[in-house]
Amino acid sequence: MTLRIDIGGLPTGRLRFAASPLAELTAMLHVLAEPAHHPQFAGWAADVWAGLRPELAERLREAEFLWRSSRADFLVPARPRPTLAEELDDVDRLDDESYVTAALVTTCGSNRVHFAQPSPLADATSRDRALDLAQARGALQEAFAVRLLADPAAVRARVRDTLEKCAEAFFDAAWTGITTQLAGDLRLKNDLLNRHGIAAALASVSDAVTLAPDGNRIIIDKLQDNATAAHDAGVTFLPSVFGRPHLVVVHAPGWQPVVQYPVAEASRSEPVSLATVTQRLEALAHPTRLRLLRTLSRGPHTTGELAHAWGLTPPEVSRHLAVLRRAGLLTPQRQGRYVRYTVDLPALTALGPDLLTALLR
Repeated sequence: MTLRIDIGGLPTGRLRFAASPLAELTAMLHVLAEPAHHPQFAGWAADVWAGLRPELAERLREAEFLWRSSRADFLVPARPRPTLAEELDDVDRLDDESYVTAALVTTCGSNRVHFAQPSPLADATSRDRALDLAQARGALQEAFAVRLLADPAAVRARVRDTLEKCAEAFFDAAWTGITTQLAGDLRLKNDLLNRHGIAAALASVSDAVTLAPDGNRIIIDKLQDNATAAHDAGVTFLPSVFGRPHLVVVHAPGWQPVVQYPVAEASRSEPVSLATVTQRLEALAHPTRLRLLRTLSRGPHTTGELAHAWGLTPPEVSRHLAVLRRAGLLTPQRQGRYVRYTVDLPALTALGPDLLTALLR
């Protein structure tokens, strides 16, 4: 499954790489709401929570649906500004319907919930559906949705004030500490884009982001199946230090496509593709192949030895070994006229983390 962004006919200059204070702040807020997703920031998150005033901590919990499971689209700016205040001003310029609908999408479910016309602000049936969905998620979500639909202006003002208080409490210091890292990543990306083109720039973002062979679509390897178009507005890419391991993509109708990607860490290799993870899981789903792996994990064996050990025919074993080899879980070693197979233990050991990375991406 993939997310696809149509960029057919789009000039290279309409792909932009820039830093966003608001997107990074809400990446930090996600870390605070879901620290298990980000073990590398566990200490930072614990320190921030310990230092928060009780009122601000409560505010973060009451509005966390805007950034916990997924990010409200208006929190990932398509036109980044130099300062958080400027980006919050842009959010303030959104009409109530756009703001409320985007907020309800994240409040009412961890998956993308779509609210068709008419708007929940204007139509009783749509409003009831939104409240039912929020209620199903929990009492806090229901209370937030009720306030949002009853008085959007008050909720919007309170959310902005909360984000500004976060800037004072922890964001400004954290932002200062990572600006050099973000600037270095942006220099690399823009240099690749200008000198070598879109494909090279995308390849440097993540192994999960590629340019289609026809050059007309950006393909993002995620456990979603959706498509959007850049049109004349283009696509914005936002580097993030606190966002790892997530690739956040704004792709809802009416919103300019935005991709927030984790800045690469030199000490870590890029995760394997979703297709490879899926292939390995399917290879391991067969009981016979698990039995063969059990034997191979204890040492190298030939096809004949495996057939004898498990009462199978050599052709049967060969077929199963071929599946495991294509999945990258076996390594063949020729010794004279025999081929002995061994388990690729690092690949098998990494399958759990690779699966988790694919789910969180």
